[in-house]
Amino acid sequence: MNHELSQKENLFYRTLLALVLIVLAAALRIAPHPWNFTPIGAIALFSGAVLRDRRLAFLFPLLALFIGDIFIGFHKLIPIVYASFLINVAIGLWLRDRRTVVRISSATLLGAIQFFLATNFAVWQFLGSFPHTAAGLLACYVAGIPFFWNTLSGDALYATLLFGSFALAERFVPALRPSARITSS
Repeated sequence: MNHELSQKENLFYRTLLALVLIVLAAALRIAPHPWNFTPIGAIALFSGAVLRDRRLAFLFPLLALFIGDIFIGFHKLIPIVYASFLINVAIGLWLRDRRTVVRISSATLLGAIQFFLATNFAVWQFLGSFPHTAAGLLACYVAGIPFFWNTLSGDALYATLLFGSFALAERFVPALRPSARITSS
């Protein structure tokens, strides 16, 4: 007996798997970790790349970020951080249906760079830690370099885990393959 999995069922299983992976990764954010070595950037990329419903792709990473912030604490730059992660979701949209190692790596690097540029500019602009001069902005960016490496490392590790887990599941679970077809006897 041949049974084709409906497109709706396939989408449901794929979305469910993506959301479970995102929740698991998001839970790691509240565990002790080095500064900026978190899964949130990778979650945003993954969400944009894998979740078909764009509203869900943008909403779910923000929800994961917000829930983590309830435990970790809120700060003055939250709007900038959240906006930056929405940019990561948009970068993830570029990966849809074109997920390759090179593209995911490029998107991960681009996401980490834009986060570094946006958040360090916000530190310079709003926290008053550095003089509001070109030299002060440069000093702010230089001071943020160690955090950039943690951001990039965390994003790379978690992107590998999220995209890799999803790809393995697609390969070994027929119901998760795009245009899945299940054959049973």
